[in-house]
Amino acid sequence: MFNSDQGSQFTSNEFTGILISSGIEISMDGRGRVFDNIFTERLWRSVKYEEVYIKNYQVYQDAREGLSRYFLFYNNRRYHQSPGYRTPIEVHYGGYKGK
Repeated sequence: MFNSDQGSQFTSNEFTGILISSGIEISMDGRGRVFDNIFTERLWRSVKYEEVYIKNYQVYQDAREGLSRYFLFYNNRRYHQSPGYRTPIEVHYGGYKGK
């Protein structure tokens, strides 16, 4: 499954033809749905700037272990502004549920 917006680079016959010929289903956000991916985009911005760029991983195993630690931190200990400076775990479960 490949999801994108309806930008011309994603709707061209050349691009969609490659996906279709590879057996990949195509999903496109509706027009005017520019905010659909904002939470995911913010998450990956945080991951890149708070972890990946700082650590500059050179080996797959280091990246895997570092990202595993980062996501535990991100979900369990990192406070987020929009939900009232609570962690995602606190918002979802009502309290801390991890290591």
